[in-house]
Amino acid sequence: MEFITGKHISRRTMLHGMGAAVGLPLLDAMVPARRLWADTYAAQSANKTRLVCIEQVHGAAGCNELGASLNLWAPAAEGRDFDLSPSSLLPLEPFRDYLTIVSNTDSRMAEAYQPKEIGGDHFRSAAVFLTQAHPKQTEGSDVHVGASMDQLYVQRFGQDTPIPSMQLSIEPVDQAGGCAYGYACAYTDTISWAAADEPLPMVRDPRAVFEQLFGAGGTPEQRAARRRTDRSILDWVMDEMQSLRRDVGPADRIRIDQYAANIREVEQRIQRIEARNASGDTHELPEAPAGVPDSFEEHIKLMFDLQVLAFASDLTRVFSFKLGRDASSRIYPASGTNSPFHSASHHGGREERVKEFAKINEYHVSMVPYFLERLQNTMDGDANLLDKTLIVYGSAMADSNLHNHRRCPLFLAGGAGGRPKGGLHVKAEDGTPMANVMLSLMHGLGMSDMESFGDSTGEFSFDVSPTSTGSQ
Repeated sequence: MEFITGKHISRRTMLHGMGAAVGLPLLDAMVPARRLWADTYAAQSANKTRLVCIEQVHGAAGCNELGASLNLWAPAAEGRDFDLSPSSLLPLEPFRDYLTIVSNTDSRMAEAYQPKEIGGDHFRSAAVFLTQAHPKQTEGSDVHVGASMDQLYVQRFGQDTPIPSMQLSIEPVDQAGGCAYGYACAYTDTISWAAADEPLPMVRDPRAVFEQLFGAGGTPEQRAARRRTDRSILDWVMDEMQSLRRDVGPADRIRIDQYAANIREVEQRIQRIEARNASGDTHELPEAPAGVPDSFEEHIKLMFDLQVLAFASDLTRVFSFKLGRDASSRIYPASGTNSPFHSASHHGGREERVKEFAKINEYHVSMVPYFLERLQNTMDGDANLLDKTLIVYGSAMADSNLHNHRRCPLFLAGGAGGRPKGGLHVKAEDGTPMANVMLSLMHGLGMSDMESFGDSTGEFSFDVSPTSTGSQ
């Protein structure tokens, strides 16, 4: 039947079966008849900004003096007439209109404040990225830094989704106790802090993410039973899905079928990875969970696809995503260099080695357009998800060779969250805290009553007129 009588499906409708709980994309049937779209809960939920914060660990090649002079991260020209071709941001050119580069900001809260803190930059950097607060040096459970930007948004606007937020990682972040230089591993194991003393765990295994999104209602035994049958999670909710399809219009049936196909495609990829890892064949990451592929690219794209599914079904609107560990020895052959990540980052300021590290930076950035394209191709009500998403990508480390925190890498993408119209490069005044940028973004996200964040000194100005500066 068509929904013309005022009856409608709740935006929070879930399909259930054997512990599975599958959310739905935004459907026409979720809009009550004879009501303006803007007045509906479906519209209000659809218009909420999705927030994704991505940490590129250990700075960038373009953040030392040589790299900056070669424009290996930030382009030479400010404003809108800039050339990305020398920089590690070149892969973002197809999405230039959604890109805002913010260069020359500092994360000084990651610096050593007293002699005993010297050497702990790796452990402070991850903790500082989204908090812009100085971590307490401790190897115990009395960790303390600050609530992170993503979690402040969750506390204000993320409580009406089934999952307030999710935290993802690509490399292992499950160490316990003290790591080194007097810092607990909690500081480097996450970038999300619900409170100053509450680090949030990050999930590396795509299977665990999938189960959280679509199997959260089941017991471990039910989830294990589903996997043993080699059936799709959709099979367990098929009766309800078929009933729903009969009750909605043709356009909604197409949306439901496409959404189900996307879930099944992601599920099959996870199953293939698990089968490959369980086959007994040698693989590069034998210590990894069964759902983690050897391929960095395969892993990160799977995690991006899970985020798109979560946004489409409004299961959560906030993700943080940690792309690696500062001291990782991982090799990225597809980047064009076989140098292990950490040794490549300690380039000694030599031009050929700085450029080697820039290749790895560019390779990491090259994963992002896949995510942007998937968001752009996914409609949510009256607009695509890319227009409703703010992506914050950066690091609290700058020159990885010196372990300093001046001229940190940072860019914004997407069409939401109070950021300026894209196609823009803004170079901040020397000494501008990255916290100023985050404070302005939080104001744009609806937290206009926040007077400060971390070590902010004021709002950040995206004005590139001759009289403007990077801070106010």
